[in-house]
This record gives sequence, C-alpha cells and structure tokens, in this order.
Amino acid sequence: MLEGAALALLLAAFTLPAPAQSSLVEHYELDTRRITQFHIGRDETRFGPFEFVGGMSLAGRGHFGALSAIRFLDAGTDFVGVADTGFWFFGEIERDEQLRPVGMTNFRMMPMVDAEGQPIEGKWESDAEGLDISGDTATVSYERDHKILEFALRVDAMGPADATVDFLVPRAELRQNRGFETIARAPAGSPLSGARIAVTERSIDAQGNIYAAVLEGPHKGVFTVARSGEFDITDGAFLPDGDLLLLERSFSMASGVAMRIRRIQADSIRPGQLADGPVLLEADMSYQIDNMEGLDVWRRKDGALIVSLVSDDNHSILQRNLYLEFVLVGE
Repeated sequence: MLEGAALALLLAAFTLPAPAQSSLVEHYELDTRRITQFHIGRDETRFGPFEFVGGMSLAGRGHFGALSAIRFLDAGTDFVGVADTGFWFFGEIERDEQLRPVGMTNFRMMPMVDAEGQPIEGKWESDAEGLDISGDTATVSYERDHKILEFALRVDAMGPADATVDFLVPRAELRQNRGFETIARAPAGSPLSGARIAVTERSIDAQGNIYAAVLEGPHKGVFTVARSGEFDITDGAFLPDGDLLLLERSFSMASGVAMRIRRIQADSIRPGQLADGPVLLEADMSYQIDNMEGLDVWRRKDGALIVSLVSDDNHSILQRNLYLEFVLVGE
C-alpha cells in the first residue's frame, strides 16, 4: 500500500494538464531557392495545358520535411498541410510583382495529438497522407492504420480528432502502405454536389484497378480508378467543373522518379464504376520534380486557375522538398 507522499505523486501523474497547443508549435526559417525552369536547362514554359509559373526548393532543420498534402486557406498565400510523420504545417507564400512564388515564410509545424492532447508517437498511427479543408473542418486520410478523421481547423492550435469518417472500402482490401493518399471535396455545384471522395494509393481489386469511394451524398459508394503503367496515386483536387485532377508518381532503380497528372471525368466518379481520364502532364528526372505527393487547385486574383504541387523528401539527403506552380490554361 502506497504511503501518502508516494500516493500524491502517483495521482499527480494521472492529472497533469495536457500541454498548451501553442507550446507545441515550432517555427522554422526555411532555406528557399527559386526554380525558374521546369524542364531543366530549357526556357520553355508550356507543357500541354500547363504553363509553368515558378517554384522553390525548400530546406529546414528538425521535423521539417515529409510534406504529403497542402491546401490553401487564402488563395495563393496562407496554407495548411500534413506531413506523413504526423505533423501539421502552416505557412505563407511570398510573391513578386508577376505573382510568381519567390519565398515561403512564417512556416510552422505542430504534432498531431491524441485525446489527451499529447503528441502521437510512431509512424503507424500518424501516417497522414491526404487533406481536405472545408470551412472550419479539416479532414485527414491516413494509411498503415487506415482511417479518415475530422478535426476542428484551428491554425497553430490543432487538437485531437473530433470524428471518424466511414471510408466504405472493405478494410481487408486496403494494403498496409498503399492506403488512402487522397481526400478531396467536389464543388457544391458539381455532379457530386460537394461530396468528399477518398482514393487509395495502390489498394487494387482483382482487375488491378485502384479502390476509391464517394464518402457522402446521393452518389455515396465504392468505385475504382483505372491504373496504368507503374504509377501510384499520391493526391488529388477537384476542378471547378467537377472533374478530378489526380497526381501520380512512379519510381524504379533504372529510371528514377517520375510524375504525372491525370484528369478524371466527373461523370465517371460513381459507385460501381471505373473512373478514368487522360494524362495532362508527365515528367521524369529531366524536369524539376522529386517524390511528388501533394496537389491543390485554387483561383489566383487575376482569375487564372492554379495547380500547386509539393514533394515529400522522406527526410532523405537524396531527396528534396519542392513547391511548384502551374496555370491550367483555358480553365
């Protein structure tokens, strides 16, 4: 039986207050280097329907890196994202007079926390891959420990998850490190009427197609996305007309890393259907790319529709964190 002093210490251990969320925020001074050519050594700016605006390579100390998804809160300026090491990140894009990205400032990271407000330790429970922001709700998809969670969006003060979202795809069909890489919300006036969709990286059915789901609304249900070549899906975002842009990545020891962007027609995203669409952009290591993981679509103040991409360096000295911007011409 514990004596009085020992008992008091034990009780205190169980009643320690959760750390203040602001105390978990880390600020970073990033080393940013501008990218002015997408095709290395060439001055061309047009790549199919994409016009290269500019970009940056990003480097920082500590937890910085592993950037998996990015969403803009204020078109082209303030953003929030998730890293697959279990962190939220926030920051701002600086621009020149031609609206090209020239810097990333006020960059902060904070760990995802459990119900007691404690940072979640270990990759298994915190492998965040996809992100959707709608109003004051952030929805995050995870692989390994397959789940989709909702959070109250409080910049620099993110708390534990508020709710769990049914991802509909049978859990037995989800591959351990090939789960939900993409969570995206369709425009309110589109055929999916503002519903969220989730797409796996490479959890495939018997025909080799990729499992996905419409999570809510009149078209709720499981569908698949056609897989071609050796590309896996890493993120996606909807266009204003309801079509879906999917970011895809491949890697081989012989040819290195490659990326492409595919446009999935809105009317093919239906339960039981196979969604597919044309490749709009493909790039290999002769371009300024890396392990491209995150994609967002937003409208610039001059009306141009912008596609932003980020890469995940996996905290490896052989890889880079990149931020790239393109105008999707004709949209």
